[in-house]
Amino acid sequence: MAPKVLMVAEKPSIALSIATVLSGGRMSTRRVSTEVHEFEGKFLGFPVLYRVTSVIGHVFSLDFHGRYQDWNATNPLDLFDAPTVKAESTPKAHIVRHLNQEARGCGHLVLWLDCDREGENICFEVIESTGFQSKDGKKIYRARFSSVTEKDILNAMSNLVEPNKNEALAVDARQEIDLKVGVAFTRFQTSYFNGKYGNLDSRVISYGPCQTPTLGFCVQRHLDISTFKPEKFWALHPYILHQGYELKLQWERHRLFDSDTAHMFQNIVKEDGRLKVIRISEKQESKSRPSGLNTVKLLKIASSAMGLGPQLAMQLAERLYTQGYISYPRTESTAYPSSFDYKGTLGALARNPEFGNYVQLLLSDGYHKPRSGTDVGDHPPITPMCSATEDMLGHDSWKLYQYICQHFLGTLSPECKYIKRTVEFESGGESFHCVGQHVTTKGFTSIMPWLAVSEKNIPQFTEGKKIDIARIEVEEGSTQPPDYLTESEVISLMEKNGIGTDASIPVHINNICERNYVQVQAGRRLVPTVLGISLIRGYQCIDPDLCLPDIRSFIEHQIGLVAKGQADHSLVVQHVIEQFRRKFTYFVKQIEDMDALFEAEFSPLSDTGRVLSKCGKCLRYMKLIASQPSRLYCGTCEEIYYTPQKGTIKLYKELTCPLDNFELLIFSLPGPEGKSFPFCPYCYNSPPFEGIGNLYGAAKTAGAVTLGKGAGMPCFQCPHPTCPHSMISQGVCACPECDGTLVLDPVSAPKWRLYCNMCNCFVSLPEGAHRISTTKDHCPNCDSTILEVDFNKKTTPLKDGGTLHVGCILCDELLHSLVEMKHGRSFFRNRGRGRGRGRRGRGNRKQQDPKMSFRDF
Repeated sequence: MAPKVLMVAEKPSIALSIATVLSGGRMSTRRVSTEVHEFEGKFLGFPVLYRVTSVIGHVFSLDFHGRYQDWNATNPLDLFDAPTVKAESTPKAHIVRHLNQEARGCGHLVLWLDCDREGENICFEVIESTGFQSKDGKKIYRARFSSVTEKDILNAMSNLVEPNKNEALAVDARQEIDLKVGVAFTRFQTSYFNGKYGNLDSRVISYGPCQTPTLGFCVQRHLDISTFKPEKFWALHPYILHQGYELKLQWERHRLFDSDTAHMFQNIVKEDGRLKVIRISEKQESKSRPSGLNTVKLLKIASSAMGLGPQLAMQLAERLYTQGYISYPRTESTAYPSSFDYKGTLGALARNPEFGNYVQLLLSDGYHKPRSGTDVGDHPPITPMCSATEDMLGHDSWKLYQYICQHFLGTLSPECKYIKRTVEFESGGESFHCVGQHVTTKGFTSIMPWLAVSEKNIPQFTEGKKIDIARIEVEEGSTQPPDYLTESEVISLMEKNGIGTDASIPVHINNICERNYVQVQAGRRLVPTVLGISLIRGYQCIDPDLCLPDIRSFIEHQIGLVAKGQADHSLVVQHVIEQFRRKFTYFVKQIEDMDALFEAEFSPLSDTGRVLSKCGKCLRYMKLIASQPSRLYCGTCEEIYYTPQKGTIKLYKELTCPLDNFELLIFSLPGPEGKSFPFCPYCYNSPPFEGIGNLYGAAKTAGAVTLGKGAGMPCFQCPHPTCPHSMISQGVCACPECDGTLVLDPVSAPKWRLYCNMCNCFVSLPEGAHRISTTKDHCPNCDSTILEVDFNKKTTPLKDGGTLHVGCILCDELLHSLVEMKHGRSFFRNRGRGRGRGRRGRGNRKQQDPKMSFRDF
């Protein structure tokens, strides 16, 4: 039997491209967690059976151990020393199990992950998941490629290398630093400020070592604008009429900030009355064509010229890459390698209806090799790999692809050349000039017209000739403040100051927008909010290092040394964490300095919100604060109770919880299919029963269950045996889609329905019934709860015209014919899996607060 070779790519589409090229399209495919393509071929000269599959990004994510997940039970300072664990990023996909199974019986492993540091890190995650070791004749190889074209794939197969452990460790270092620093500061800030102010309108008051300096750039520009003091200025402009042209001449002094002096010069020139031509110069100028296109340049152009935010632009670029239209879109290099096949790439575009004619011209007249750029050693510049049209790609993807093509063709085009004529004049001892421009060779601006040099014609002059002044004006103006930073300008500042990487820059900008720290306004300008301004001003008061780019630049430099094998990974992490621990301790002691700024801008909880329900402790009314994160506040007890997020909350018939006497509330998600469910504010925040495996609003990850801001236990998860609102009383049967329970929606009339307390599955019940309620009886066949249905007299389906019917929705012929399954598998009769199991679901399923993941910072 031929030996087996396992190949693993980063995405299913890349795996398909690799398998298609290496098999010549002759392969079998089976679906497991991700597709597996199998075919026979040769590897290192020997016949083998190939298995090509993929992961879906990172296999593992870094987080804290379970006992550090609870915000209330953990001091944020302890997080700096807290142990971290790597849990499976997408547990439901079972990628680890999939890789382990596919690796069985394979003698070689070839890693086709993206060729950057993140990709190198995923390489070692795959190695760990497969259990592969470079021993017993088994070998691990790394394929390095920049596009998924046939040429690049075959070239990578012919030049396999070893995976780079140092680059993987550099990613581990960054993840641990950002996790511990970000979560510690974020937990403290969020708990402190959301516990005092009601109108912050941000669920999480987050801090991030990259995110916060990025916000700092935006706030600093805001401060520059708000403190700017305009000054009046005056400029002198003579006008002349010559050979049919009226020319406005520019003053060599440019402008003066004193009106009397400017008018004095006006009178001097006016007395002279004539301008003498003292010098005429002509100069051949050239405008340089661009060097290769890297990620940062692409993101800047996408934002400033196409109106595409960095996050969207990166998503579109990655899609174009996986579809084979462009080369790898994450690169810092602007220099092409010496072996780059320019002619082959041009040939791929030769028949494109948009660029074909220009490409043919370059091929026939001879293209110019690109300018020398920067070679960082990662990937070649972003380059088109095959021809496409707008109909094939869609509008936004086409705009990005079109620019990538134009930029590439521009790098191979001649430079733009033009003649610049400058004529200098003198009158009354003052100097003036005018400038004309005439393009002689359009060069690369033919394909990149927005960079074209503007033509400006001026008449012929003779040195020494005097020309009458038609009129002379003193123009008055005022200096203008700088405008708010555009996304493009912020990206430039991040690159200049070493904040983030080409892959993470879009994420950091997106985060400060989602956190309500800045708003994207006209021209994609980032205008900081009051919250964003208050945060940065607070950091500046306490410890400016927290919002300045210097520390992050230092960290990135140290991580770069780890990637090169010049610094020890654990020592770098230890040193940086210790520095931030000291800063955090000082920050906590001085938090009142930041609080003073918040106090001036935001309202205390007692002055915010509307009266809604009674507190079970003091029996006084609590206020609902609707701004994020939505929460209830009892002014008497000075207690905060977080509620489910992103929905509406109303009083539930003044009913109370039998456990704590708090008034019950109804939460409703928006939309016709949104859930509605009752909850007790106290039970929601402090579940009175142990073993609740799935909290509502918690992220579905492999981490531990945690009571974050907005995650809790509604009544449909409560196992109270006698409460009429609990899962025991309102639960009907097991969910056919998951291990949850279908629960009666108490306020869904007249469109009665059941919904699952774990997934988005729901079942429509007989519409128009006056009343549907659960009973204490259970079906003898499937143990589902018996329902009592009171039909409308006019629409009753009962043959005798009666309205009351009692039965099981699974086993009763009439009721089962009237129900309809939504968002789930077929709802068959006798599908119940037992009332107990169906209601409780899986008790060991762990969840975590979404704010605990580093990905959110």
